[in-house]
Amino acid sequence: MSMKSELKRKALHLSGLTVPLIYLLLGQNATLIFVGTAFAVFVALEPFRVIEGWREEVLRRLNIYAPSEFAEHVERLERHIDEITRPHERERVAAHIYFAAASFIVVYFFPMGIAVGAIALATLGDSLAAIIGKSYGRHRFSNGKSVEGSLAYFLTGLAILLPLVGPVGALIGSLAGTIAEFYNLPPDDNFSNQLAVGLTLYLLSLL
Repeated sequence: MSMKSELKRKALHLSGLTVPLIYLLLGQNATLIFVGTAFAVFVALEPFRVIEGWREEVLRRLNIYAPSEFAEHVERLERHIDEITRPHERERVAAHIYFAAASFIVVYFFPMGIAVGAIALATLGDSLAAIIGKSYGRHRFSNGKSVEGSLAYFLTGLAILLPLVGPVGALIGSLAGTIAEFYNLPPDDNFSNQLAVGLTLYLLSLL
């Protein structure tokens, strides 16, 4: 993926910061409604993304005929989405579905500080790790990740988590997130990253 496409992808990824922002402004219940609704919409639209011709077939069966200008706008949007979609995502569940599912779990089960920190770190840390790694990564591992990208994630974690969970939590939580991001833990890093940070911080809070 080109740097331009990567930047477009991460700009979209950063929209995930709306989740911790809504949590801070409106509280847990509003956030669960927002994330739950987004998840339901994403799942409902998923067949239109992965099954070729699905949209056209549905519209035909419903006797709905979209104007040519509307169809052109949809095709243009699909080209932009296809440009920022990684090859493996074209045949499997989309990243935003995993992200929404993890966010719902984190917001529902963990205290506010942990949930906000985990989601913000998974969003911003992942974006900076990819951009820094792609732009300045000179020391690469066998999986394509770089020391520079992982360090960017770790430092981002410290900055985000320090005011939320203190120095020890920030250090260990950032390390857990960095490891999850580095190994792309299944089923998807957009899911495992949030859970790794959130669960680690929650277990630390019990000590």
